[in-house]
Amino acid sequence: MFAAILLYRGRRMNRMCGQSLRGGVLIAALLAAMVAAAHAQPANPPQGASPAPPTVNPPADTMAVPGFWDPRRRPERPDLSRISIIRFLTETDYPPFNYAGPDNAPAGFNVDLARLICEEIKVACTVQMRRFDTLIGALNSNNGDAVIASIAETPEMRKQVDFSDPYYRTPARFVSRRDVEIEVRPEALEGKKIAVVAGTAHEAYLKTLFTEAELRPYPNADAAHFALKRGEVDLLFGDGIALAFWLNGTDSGGCCAFRGGPYLESRFFGEGVGIAVKRGNDVLRQAVNWALFRLWEKGRFTDLWLRYFPISPF
Repeated sequence: MFAAILLYRGRRMNRMCGQSLRGGVLIAALLAAMVAAAHAQPANPPQGASPAPPTVNPPADTMAVPGFWDPRRRPERPDLSRISIIRFLTETDYPPFNYAGPDNAPAGFNVDLARLICEEIKVACTVQMRRFDTLIGALNSNNGDAVIASIAETPEMRKQVDFSDPYYRTPARFVSRRDVEIEVRPEALEGKKIAVVAGTAHEAYLKTLFTEAELRPYPNADAAHFALKRGEVDLLFGDGIALAFWLNGTDSGGCCAFRGGPYLESRFFGEGVGIAVKRGNDVLRQAVNWALFRLWEKGRFTDLWLRYFPISPF
């Protein structure tokens, strides 16, 4: 199922963003019974997981949780009196961020975050699932108020919609076998064999900054994973969210671990994922920004993140 999702998402991302890679977002084994990119820099959704977040969370102090909010720049509470309901739109097939649950109701990280935003603003909330390629059209036709579907903020997308502040990004990461300790610096990787999916922003990044390494491009993430497990390469470089769920899933067999990073250069990996609203809807955009900050400040965003990310991609 996830292989089909991966190919489908890649095609959609190319149409919507004119990019070759999804970056983020993200995503597989967190789906223990479940995950995180324009979808944020077209990365590959992870493989081999089932859509349900884990019930036991690792302690927050052992996890890297992204924070995109500066406590010194606390937003003022906007006038929320003009907002009585938020009609969120999301998609059906990008677990663990959005998917249809066992009862076909919307589920996933984005859906849970949408509901927390409504709770914080104290307004009614609906979440409707639609095909990904219809979301922006539905928003601009007033069939919804906001889109929360891991859409990356790109110059192309900003011509069509306005965005909230980013609430996650899709970092790139290196992975090596657990039994191999490797120092990850450009000069330290001279001659090292690095697996990467061909034609992606991750390959472009390596060609730009890790010029002395020996790149081994593979046609897809599965082939790159297999090469690393067999010891045919020293490292694998790719989307951190997808890799986090591969590492946490059964397909990896506990073979490997993150090394170095995260790498967040926006030139290659995007500017982050935000919530889309209709252009000019500053009332809702500011309300969402305020709610996101409050959720982070209260620790509720962190709690939600840790539910969905048992191995942090950061």
